[in-house]
Amino acid sequence: MSRLSESGQRDPARPDDYIDGRSDAAADDRSADDRSADDRITGPKLGAVEWLRWFWRQLTSMRTALFLLLLLAVAAIPGSLVPQRTSDPNGVAQYRVDNPDLFPVLDSLQAFDTYSSVWFSSIYLLLFLSLIGCVLPRTKHHLIALRSQPPRTPARLSRMAGFTTRPAPDTAGDATDVAPALEAGRALLAKSGYRTVLSDTSVSAERGYSRETGNLVFHIALIGILVAVGIGGGFGYSGQRVVVEGQAFVNTLSAYDSFNPGRFVDENELATYRIRLEELRVTYEEQNENAIGQPIDYTAEVSTDAAGESATADQIKVNEPLRIDGTDVFLLGNGYAPTITVRNPAGEVVFTDSVPFLPQDTNLTSIGVIKVPDGLDQQLGMIGFFYPTRATSDAGDFSAFPDLRDPVLSLNVYAGDLGLDEGVPRSVYELDTDDLTQLSGRNTDEGGIRLAPGETQELPDGLGTVSLDDVPRFASFDIHHDPTQGWVLFFSVLVLGGLLTSLFVPRRRMWLKAVPDAAGGMTFEYAALARGDDPALEAAVTDFADRHIAALDSGRGAAAATVTTAQPGPRERI
Repeated sequence: MSRLSESGQRDPARPDDYIDGRSDAAADDRSADDRSADDRITGPKLGAVEWLRWFWRQLTSMRTALFLLLLLAVAAIPGSLVPQRTSDPNGVAQYRVDNPDLFPVLDSLQAFDTYSSVWFSSIYLLLFLSLIGCVLPRTKHHLIALRSQPPRTPARLSRMAGFTTRPAPDTAGDATDVAPALEAGRALLAKSGYRTVLSDTSVSAERGYSRETGNLVFHIALIGILVAVGIGGGFGYSGQRVVVEGQAFVNTLSAYDSFNPGRFVDENELATYRIRLEELRVTYEEQNENAIGQPIDYTAEVSTDAAGESATADQIKVNEPLRIDGTDVFLLGNGYAPTITVRNPAGEVVFTDSVPFLPQDTNLTSIGVIKVPDGLDQQLGMIGFFYPTRATSDAGDFSAFPDLRDPVLSLNVYAGDLGLDEGVPRSVYELDTDDLTQLSGRNTDEGGIRLAPGETQELPDGLGTVSLDDVPRFASFDIHHDPTQGWVLFFSVLVLGGLLTSLFVPRRRMWLKAVPDAAGGMTFEYAALARGDDPALEAAVTDFADRHIAALDSGRGAAAATVTTAQPGPRERI
């Protein structure tokens, strides 16, 4: 029955037993307008505790966790689009020069510090809390389910999937003695990994709890990865160093070209070791005409000397880093570092060094800067162009091959104030020519200075001489320390194992029931139920029924019952 509406008609939306919080007498005493206002459905007012509980339930839902995981992946995109201060500080500086208008905007959004930005850290922490809130209650429920018995056999198995029947063979006994036959079925199910419960007329079995276990392992391992990555970011560090053949790098803060420590790294307690670059061997393609000059292999032959140990020979390849004293040393880049010597008019050496030149193309056409602040009448700056295999075209000189076949160094010479006495840091790869006068090079009467290895030429204005002594290679190393690297690998393996288990292990319930028939015998009923999609469920029921009847036919059922009755209980857990 329905209540009467204001017009006297039955209201199908309000049944007779509907309770709206006030008596009918009180409702009848009110006017139509008052009743219309009071009949509006209103929820209870939420206080601070209720709002916090609501927010926590929303945050710890699996849907929110998946959304945050997707959002974290999207938030990481800027880290791959623009250089990061933690990994490429020189790239950030160059980006600022190339994009003076866009740089302040991106910098205010912390795009160059993506992985330590406020917005990325917020998503990271919310995902961490969401996963914990999802996993803890599910773990509790799963532990309770593992300790509980399989559900009792339903009254009507015919409603279940894969329902089938088999007549009992003569060896199974009569309708008053079904225990041996049921015990044989229970033993078969237990052997197949089911947890079983035996009753007077049926067997209940369940398997597939490892599916939920794998799901929980997946989520717990994902939390472990988040924790490990966070700890590793705080206690790890990375740095870059360019090392020329014949020179060594000592793992101290002052020896790095750039250094990016974690928040909790003590820069005075770095691992003590030394790496000396003996030789950098590069193999180029020379047979395939379509790939002439392409690098095939890079091998850095090094000798390492850790604290308290003798020097040992090692190799570093592009995908084979050197592991030493808790750090990984990666080979990132290479090039040439011409050894240049400058002498004053008296023949005294005022500068000598192997200067790394930055490659500009695949054939290692390279540009470098030499600065001579002292020892001459004027401060001297030179911009050098190095060609490993010099060739000439209408556009000018270029390198035709990356290996040293016809090496030539071309120098443009400038004199004046290098700006080194102003206390402002200057890049060793740049030369500010605003306060310098060009003495030689293009657009001058002197022309450029060209040097082959072993040659010496006069500097303009009688300033002295410059010579190219040798052309060794340099290697760019990235030194990376992450104390949680092994934990990340461990949790990653758990993530993969848990995911595969949750995907490929079916969750099933299986039942066997003995039903007496009219002729005084009995019939066995078999059925199953799957939690989720299980296309092999019906085949599993049929297979179990066939194996059960076959066991009874061969007399193995009685033997299995005899052995099992000696065991401590009717329930077996696999």
